[in-house]
Amino acid sequence: MCGRFAVTTDPALLAEKIHAIDEATEAAKEARGPNYNVAPTATVATVVRRHDDPDDTPTRRVRMMRWGLVPPWVKATADGAPDNKGPLLINARAEKVTSSPAFRASAKSKRCLVPMDGYYEWKPNPDAPAGKKARKTPYFMFRADGEPLFMAGLWSVWRPGQATEVPPLLTCTIITTDAVGELAEIHDRMPLVLDEADWDRWLDPDQPADAELLSAPPDIAGIDLREVSTLVNSVRNNGPELIEPADPHNQPVGLF
Repeated sequence: MCGRFAVTTDPALLAEKIHAIDEATEAAKEARGPNYNVAPTATVATVVRRHDDPDDTPTRRVRMMRWGLVPPWVKATADGAPDNKGPLLINARAEKVTSSPAFRASAKSKRCLVPMDGYYEWKPNPDAPAGKKARKTPYFMFRADGEPLFMAGLWSVWRPGQATEVPPLLTCTIITTDAVGELAEIHDRMPLVLDEADWDRWLDPDQPADAELLSAPPDIAGIDLREVSTLVNSVRNNGPELIEPADPHNQPVGLF
């Protein structure tokens, strides 16, 4: 799975870097600045391809979205918020995105990329005493060359009923697949990382989700990992020290 990640690239700089239209800067006023501990429901930068006109060539755009997909058919509460009674849809299994009622509509034409510096995963401690809850060790997965990772995702537009005067809520989810290589030693699932050559193929709003991209093992060449501080266990902590190599002699007490 992918439940936490780090992002330090400003959306405007991201748009310039990947030759995209910046639609995020104005929306990102409250989400500007690096975030070393992105948690579910946070607002994050995503990359989409959309048309201005039905017959033009779709272009890349950077848009801000809330992490945790809300399908368009979700009803509104009395105060106009999504009535989410189930778990947050922060992840979508690659094997089910085209068939799951929660994801299949988005998989048809609303696919995105979720850029990040890297993501966190927790490895169970196999030496934990029998009958006791095992404390897990956090790891940070990242590109060794310092470039961002771009994860395959889905997005959705949600509105409270027929209220057209209310701005739509844009939400996203990160697609996960079977972990490979040394990453599988940390957790059996990982985000579906996409190479730059596959970005536009994945984002094409005029084509269905590419089955080959969903089923092929992810290319993890150039991806490194390191043990990090248990400070990341708490969403209250947020700073560059979260992604630094762990000091085994100075580890704070974690939450799990």
